[in-house]
Amino acid sequence: MLFRKSFTSESVTEGHPDKMADRISDSVLDAALSQDKNSRVACETLLTTDLAVIAGEITTTGYIDMEKVARDAVKDIGYNSSEMGFNWKNFSVQPHIHSQSADISQGVTEGEGLHAQQGAGDQGMMFGFACSETPTLMPAPIYYAHKLTEQLSHVRKQGIVDYFYPDGKSQVSLSYDENNEPSHIDAIVIAQQHADGIEHDKIKEDIIEHVIKKVIPSNLLDPMPNLHINATGRFVTGGPHGDCGLTGRKIIVDTYGGYARHGGGAFSGKDPSKVDRSAAYAARCVAKNVVAAGLASRCEFSLAYSIGVDKPVSLDVNTFGTNTESEDSILGKINSVFDLTPSGIIDNFDLKRPIYSNTSAYGHFGREHPDFTWEKVSLP
Repeated sequence: MLFRKSFTSESVTEGHPDKMADRISDSVLDAALSQDKNSRVACETLLTTDLAVIAGEITTTGYIDMEKVARDAVKDIGYNSSEMGFNWKNFSVQPHIHSQSADISQGVTEGEGLHAQQGAGDQGMMFGFACSETPTLMPAPIYYAHKLTEQLSHVRKQGIVDYFYPDGKSQVSLSYDENNEPSHIDAIVIAQQHADGIEHDKIKEDIIEHVIKKVIPSNLLDPMPNLHINATGRFVTGGPHGDCGLTGRKIIVDTYGGYARHGGGAFSGKDPSKVDRSAAYAARCVAKNVVAAGLASRCEFSLAYSIGVDKPVSLDVNTFGTNTESEDSILGKINSVFDLTPSGIIDNFDLKRPIYSNTSAYGHFGREHPDFTWEKVSLP
């Protein structure tokens, strides 16, 4: 059985420059799917001071106003003043888009490639994970790291702490007991962008009272962990003015916080014909169902594809010695319940909808959102 003494995961707010890039890329995807559900989108965004570059391959019958999409996304995040280092009203948007490669298109279009069925949009391996540590069957370190960043954005947007700016990060180091259950948080790291002129002690006090104590259970805070809040002493320069942002650069934040393996492919800006995204969602659903059904308390499910081929080239399940029946039996149940072809995944999870901007921050997994169909439990 896998045993951990302690583990650390991080999260970032929606105003972090990499997450801003993810949000714009997924907003472009949603704009395409809202007009043409068969749109093929592979969209990347780069952000720096007063500039957004949107590049990639898009084939759609719809029209996408790239500038409006980008500005609306940044406005919703909350960059509404030049004092923050970025302002939705006055940054430059440079689109560089062309259509999807015809060679790739024929492999993912039913009846056009070497195989009759819709094939995978690329080769690659994907992993899904679940465990019984938290109510959403996510690892505890990333679960609480996301809770902290969500709360940072909540208190900012609600005006509870009116000097917070959009950029921010959290990190949680959590200890486990002899039964491999979460026992105590050893350290919390928070970096929160703020208005100029705010005393560090005031920032620390507000984060402890309005953020940490609001979302972290009291038993994990007894004794109080080591707190490192804005540990440089100042965080005024943030967002894309402080650091360049790029789509797909927070894939560990997007998944399991490093607690489980990752296939390497990013999610944001990709339509569901890209198995980097859709099959990773399916793998999470499989693993979550195994744990929810009581077949194991920890489960990692992996699968892999060849471009242009519909059936996975490999499947594997690992329960780390926590299984209540054989892994062969569990794998048999998975095969009998889940259609893991690209078209099966798309249809079963209804993925041709404009739902993706909501996935772009605070994790693609472990969130109880009605559009996150891959979080549903269906395995008997």
